[in-house]
Amino acid sequence: MEKIIFNFSTEYTKIPGARTKKQGDFSGEDFREAKLIPSFEKAQSEGKKLLVDLDGCYGFLSSFLDESFGGLTEKFGKTVVNRVLEVKCDDESALIDTINSSIDVWERQRGNGGNS
Repeated sequence: MEKIIFNFSTEYTKIPGARTKKQGDFSGEDFREAKLIPSFEKAQSEGKKLLVDLDGCYGFLSSFLDESFGGLTEKFGKTVVNRVLEVKCDDESALIDTINSSIDVWERQRGNGGNS
């Protein structure tokens, strides 16, 4: 399947912030709204994968990843997210597990009407 590649460090920032916009610049919330959802929707409408490359950054807070990728799951659901999204992070491969955990948690909350 053809891919749209989003290189996080060059297209957004090398220094990701916290969870929400209120907590500062380059937050997970801002990334999700400004970059991730538009790129995801473009890939989805074109029948492509979205590859988000997280290499080249100075570290990610788990709250940033949760807000970004969990929030994407809240909007689209785990099945659609897993079909369209691919995440690469050779620099810190454990981030993939953190992202997958966030997707699972948000999907469970979504299935419970947001109540865990």
